[in-house]
Amino acid sequence: MTNRQTQNQKTPRDHGGGIDAAIARWGGTRAGWLDLSTGINPTPYPVTAFPADAWTALPDKAAQEALLRAARQFWNVPDTAAILAAPGASALIARIPALAATGQVDIPTPTYNEHAAAFAAQGWHFADNAPDARVLVHPNNPTGHFWSTDDLTAPLMVIDESFCDIAPERSMIAEAAKPGRIILKSFGKFWGLAGARLGFAIGDPALIAQLADFMGPWAVSGPALHLGTAALSDPDWAAETRARLAQDATRLDDLICAKGATLAGGTDLFRLYEVADAALWQERLAQSHVWSRIFPYSKSFLRLGLPAADRWAQLEAAL
Repeated sequence: MTNRQTQNQKTPRDHGGGIDAAIARWGGTRAGWLDLSTGINPTPYPVTAFPADAWTALPDKAAQEALLRAARQFWNVPDTAAILAAPGASALIARIPALAATGQVDIPTPTYNEHAAAFAAQGWHFADNAPDARVLVHPNNPTGHFWSTDDLTAPLMVIDESFCDIAPERSMIAEAAKPGRIILKSFGKFWGLAGARLGFAIGDPALIAQLADFMGPWAVSGPALHLGTAALSDPDWAAETRARLAQDATRLDDLICAKGATLAGGTDLFRLYEVADAALWQERLAQSHVWSRIFPYSKSFLRLGLPAADRWAQLEAAL
């Protein structure tokens, strides 16, 4: 990747989702739409009953510590690195630029746009020459590009591993204890439970302590603490899910490429295709109530998530 972050804070921030707007234009019901515009696992971790006090009591220290122990073990976090749980990775992204004095930040593009928005809001300037901070989305969204430790070249390094649980062997978690390092983890993507609003910052203890002060007490809800602890303590489910996602990603490639698209990248949670006219593809799919993701900076990029097991027929019919 050679492109660099040049967008300013007035650039629109596009995201997946937006089913309500799609319904307003093409009709249908939310249940009838197949939303492939996000990279969320369509077969989520099973949600069981919550203990009553998860809803009625303030989250206690024991529940928070149980979640962090499970996270430390699941991700093989170095003993000298610190972990913070938060109400979603996006809440952490918004606060990270305040951890250092305003300077120059390098955010290679194309990539997830909330990082640039957060740094711009704090008055940072974008530059790729000797930056004070650098953000790497690993694997990148939407291209799926993996970075290496040779790319960790700034005093403040943010490594966003929101999609890395599909390839844990590629994680840079071993870097987490080094000064100036922060690794972000998302619970909503791989476990398919974005509504739980749970994310983690793992890294330099001094920086994580600052983030904890920013977040305040009881940042994570009782139900999210309970659910996150159970999911992160279930490596068998994770292994089975990785195998299924890999198979489904291949199935999606075969289906879409047979219609004239070319695989351009992605991960096992979403695929990126090159097409002649991405807006036209989105329009045609939407007429069959299948929602896709296109990008304001590319006329040819089409990104698709994976259908749930019982929704492949809808996608096939739309094509």
